[in-house]
Amino acid sequence: MATTPTETELPLFKEWAWDFDEDHFIYDEKGKRILLEGNEALKVWCYKALRTERYMYPAYSRNFGIELYPFMAKVMSVGQRKSELKRMIIECLMSNPYIVSVDSIILDETNRNENMEVTIVLTTIYGELII
Repeated sequence: MATTPTETELPLFKEWAWDFDEDHFIYDEKGKRILLEGNEALKVWCYKALRTERYMYPAYSRNFGIELYPFMAKVMSVGQRKSELKRMIIECLMSNPYIVSVDSIILDETNRNENMEVTIVLTTIYGELII
């Protein structure tokens, strides 16, 4: 039976602070990157993983990212498309051992032809996280 890693079994998760609106690192007043820890760091990891096409960049492991390109070419109903997208999001995020579960995924079509806003509720080893 598999067990879920706990906070004491894994080192503190760290990631460089990221400006999600401008899509670049955040620097302090001295010009140094800011290091985040715990759930704040996991927000950055999730953002990057969900925006990176899996297998496309040799710098990332084969477990990092999401597979959207094969999904785009498929002909399916709106319901099937949403279901498949949720499955891909879960697969992408659950590759991180700090994420215990994906509790909820809400897909909101803000502009039917271009964008979909996604709200995800996660349980991490640090507690609940909403991205």
